[in-house]
Amino acid sequence: MENKIAFITGATSGIGRACAVSLAKEGFAILACGRRKERLQSLKEDLPQGTPYHYLTFDVRSQTEVNEAIDSLPADWQEIEILINNAGNAHGLDPIHEGSVEDWEAMMDINVKGLLYVSKKIIPGMVERKRGQVINVGSTAGKEVYPKGNVYCGSKHAVDAITKGMRLDLNPYGIKVMGIHPGLVETEFSLVRFKGDEKRASSVYQGFDALKAEDIADIITFAVTRPAHVVMADVIILPVAQASTMVFHKKEQ
Repeated sequence: MENKIAFITGATSGIGRACAVSLAKEGFAILACGRRKERLQSLKEDLPQGTPYHYLTFDVRSQTEVNEAIDSLPADWQEIEILINNAGNAHGLDPIHEGSVEDWEAMMDINVKGLLYVSKKIIPGMVERKRGQVINVGSTAGKEVYPKGNVYCGSKHAVDAITKGMRLDLNPYGIKVMGIHPGLVETEFSLVRFKGDEKRASSVYQGFDALKAEDIADIITFAVTRPAHVVMADVIILPVAQASTMVFHKKEQ
């Protein structure tokens, strides 16, 4: 395939979907991954006409599903140039002594183990070819901890550490590794965290202009289109109204 292939997890919504659209406009072939098949099918309609497109339906929490899906790729979709580990979720917002073990397991399984399962299948090909780029979508929660964020923050701190470790290990092979750490982005994130409570989810973004998924996609697209000798290694992006995970300047309602 002439087009470079971008493999994007969590491409059914939010940052992942925005990355697919943005990278397609730059001429990348899009290999979109997620759990919701109908969302992956509809994504093709948002891409520029003629964009090479393929999707895989699997849950990153299952190593078996990850392996089987990636092993099923047609020959012309196997040479992946860009890996965007975007799949991730927050579940619950509770003090540590009241937290749900089920929520903890979901965050660790998706945010940490899922990233590792996908990376384990794709990075060896990059090592063999001695080129490629891995982008791990973290969070400002991976840079500082906030009240009731305990396990979610722990999972994103792990993403930050894994990203740094990847950069060291893959340095001899010319593979670029980037961590991008957004602050508040208005996506389905809070709706998932608050288990479908739309009113509570929408209140998170009231009183200020939150980041949009497209803002993150713009930076990722910029990063992957830099010259071969340039890597944006670690990027924190915040809305202007946010100074830290807990400090916001909100307009009076």
